[in-house]
Amino acid sequence: MTIHRLALGALLCLSALPALAQETAPPAAAPAPATPPAAPAPKPATVQVSILTSEGPILLELEKERAPITTSNFLRYADTKRFDNTTFYRAVAVPNAPELGLVQGGIKFDPKKVLPGIAHEPTTKTGLKHVDGTISMGRNAPGTAAGDFFIVVGDMTYMDANPSAPGDNLGYAAFGHVVEGMDVVKKILAAPRSPTLGEGVMKGQMLAAPIKIISVRRVAAPKPAQP
Repeated sequence: MTIHRLALGALLCLSALPALAQETAPPAAAPAPATPPAAPAPKPATVQVSILTSEGPILLELEKERAPITTSNFLRYADTKRFDNTTFYRAVAVPNAPELGLVQGGIKFDPKKVLPGIAHEPTTKTGLKHVDGTISMGRNAPGTAAGDFFIVVGDMTYMDANPSAPGDNLGYAAFGHVVEGMDVVKKILAAPRSPTLGEGVMKGQMLAAPIKIISVRRVAAPKPAQP
């Protein structure tokens, strides 16, 4: 008899559990708020410069934060008008792919315009690459870059620094890129070259009629819109 009563009591308790759970269960917790996405990193500071040529304008964006030494040097030549009335004088096309290559311009080592060479900023330091439209500095040994620059057409990342390569492996100092005017750059690359001008490896790479650089000027940043 006692066993029957205990069993019955157990059944009653078990049958009451669901109802008890419904009556006393706490309300469901609100879902945790979603973690907001991380804010994007601010864009490194740049400055825009316009090169006005006899074939049209080229608008550049220079990396004054990531390549401060090289950018400051270019701006020094621009601000003192040392680039005015110079030329794009060299065009180097990739063999079997003449639509790719580089065009070189600047003071052409004019002793009346040249300023002291600058410290070299390799791409391993700046994080920049010689991709299509990149502007970079001409040089001999590292630290000799002055007032001659080049713009690449197509990806030329073999010009980047390569610490694993033997010898001078510091590459060239990329410091900006073309924003507008790649059509002008490509026109310069396609211009006729002299078969006799130039020395050493540059023979045959000099333009028969250099493209005039009329002026190089900073472009004022647009003013923020008024509220």
